[in-house]
Amino acid sequence: MSTEAPHTPAQPLLEVTDLRKHFPVNAGLLRRQVATVKAVDGVSFSVAKGETLGLVGESGCGKTTTGRMIMRLEDPTSGGIRFEGREIANLSQSRMRPLRRDIQMIFQDPYSSLNPRKTVGSIVGAPYHLQNIETPQGVKKAVQELLELVGLNPEHYNRYPHEFSGGQRQRIGIARTLALKPKLIVADEPVSALDVSIQAQVVNLLEDLQNELGLTYVVIAHDLSVVRHISDRVAVMYLGRIVEIADQADLYTRPKHPYTTALLSAVPIPDPSAREDRERIRLTGDVPSPLNPPPGCPFHTRCWKAQDVCRTDVPPLADTVPGHAVACHFPVPDPEPAATVGA
Repeated sequence: MSTEAPHTPAQPLLEVTDLRKHFPVNAGLLRRQVATVKAVDGVSFSVAKGETLGLVGESGCGKTTTGRMIMRLEDPTSGGIRFEGREIANLSQSRMRPLRRDIQMIFQDPYSSLNPRKTVGSIVGAPYHLQNIETPQGVKKAVQELLELVGLNPEHYNRYPHEFSGGQRQRIGIARTLALKPKLIVADEPVSALDVSIQAQVVNLLEDLQNELGLTYVVIAHDLSVVRHISDRVAVMYLGRIVEIADQADLYTRPKHPYTTALLSAVPIPDPSAREDRERIRLTGDVPSPLNPPPGCPFHTRCWKAQDVCRTDVPPLADTVPGHAVACHFPVPDPEPAATVGA
């Protein structure tokens, strides 16, 4: 009989539990609170070490706010954020400071996130000075190695951000992010501000860096094509909630939530014959305001499958099959298998 200890699943690097962020709305002379914007309203997920989780949804669904709370750039109203088993949701900024080395962020606009008055060397080298980190061969050598790692010329050390293209500026931002050798990177729309011809290069760079350095990503995006290329698992957000979360391949081939199905029906397909076979789902109406979300399922005002229970009861996020969770009273059934020739 084997004397080995039973296998236990590894602890997730990041665990988010029932995370909420409500912004007060004040009005009147005394600035009294008159309403609350529920930007994030009960989000839960986990990310394993070395994994990439894609967080997708329309503008205003709360995905960027979720990313900022993970980074503790925003304080959560309630809920838990555990990093390497340590609760960080309520840590003060001074106690968060040492953790900044392990949790870093790539911003959406590569130009506005770089100080135009600073050289590339100063920008990428700033984390070393802020965290008082000694480098074996000096900061300049370390910065030049980072520039080379992200595909830039080390000789560009003394240049300014305006001298680079959008894709090169994003590479500078990525180099700055990598300076402290983080374990978790939150990438907020990392390629949405770039030309389409450059997007694939940056996405491939992120994948290469993950494989080389063992990085873990939370990638926030609205472009489902980008998320499909880079993610291991995908979480779909709508009106501050996660409505579906599954492995990338499973979600793209067998979406269960009507909202996910509608989003995927809008993704461009290069093959004209494949486009003809696909039904385009056009949602009616606008996304409800997080200031006054509808009762019951948040998607019922636009859903073609909605029934009376959807207007009163909030569907829980539950597994339909292991690893594929959906918050829907009437999930979309799997597509019928194609008939075999000669059957």
